[in-house]
Amino acid sequence: MSFEKRSAAALDYFPCHYGRSRNLFRGPRKRMEGDYIAFLGGTDTYGRFVPRPFPALVEDRLGLPCVNFGWMNAGPDAFLNDEAVLAAAQGARAVVLQVPGAQNLTNRYYAVHPRRNDRFVEASELMRRLFPGVDFTEYHFTRHLLGALAAGHPERFAILKVELQAAWVARMGELIDRIGRPVLLVWFARRAPEPVGAGGPEIGRDPLFVTAEILAQIAPRPASVIDATASATALAAGTAGMVFADIEAPAAAELMGPAAHGEAAERIAAHLADMMALEG
Repeated sequence: MSFEKRSAAALDYFPCHYGRSRNLFRGPRKRMEGDYIAFLGGTDTYGRFVPRPFPALVEDRLGLPCVNFGWMNAGPDAFLNDEAVLAAAQGARAVVLQVPGAQNLTNRYYAVHPRRNDRFVEASELMRRLFPGVDFTEYHFTRHLLGALAAGHPERFAILKVELQAAWVARMGELIDRIGRPVLLVWFARRAPEPVGAGGPEIGRDPLFVTAEILAQIAPRPASVIDATASATALAAGTAGMVFADIEAPAAAELMGPAAHGEAAERIAAHLADMMALEG
């Protein structure tokens, strides 16, 4: 059952298509004529359970159409494989790209679904040699797979983690280069970027495995990078203002709430205004 069908009774996301994209994005559908801003990102950019996520709030502040191309659990592959989204981003006045985790992308060790990037598709021969005896048919999602490998084989998992980080740097650089427009890279998360050298072979909070060190490796490709880490006050607000069915409460508790979206929108709108002012 699709996400749209499960949650339709709780919150209407006005799902819509753009161009020939096979993905259903959050609406209402925008007309991309004249100046507009394209927002690319994952579940929080989409605004699951949030009546007005940060792209809509930025639109209120700037008075420019803000097109929400957020997609559930999207990694860079989701956008690199979607020519309609790339074309829309290339035509935008500016692009806001939420920093994704490093787990949901195809790499030398495993492949993910080209659109639903959290879906584990298959392990490579290199992966099978690194983790002999592991039955990869038991895993369907990247986080489940990586959590099991980190718990059962921490030393070998550390090798895999390095590969994921390297693949993330390469793929993010490719995505920003293909967009070819000013990109505002936004860290929107419950935690600040970890310092250089931090993090061990374990599964932490999103964006998985992304540290200040690997963020620095893609600079200066983005026009700007901003830290929109949610404040303690926003996190304490929890799910207040979110709309979801009772069964979805655990999932909602893991996502950013309206208070965090409001904080992010203020920072993003201010930076976009400065970027566009410099362009004249």
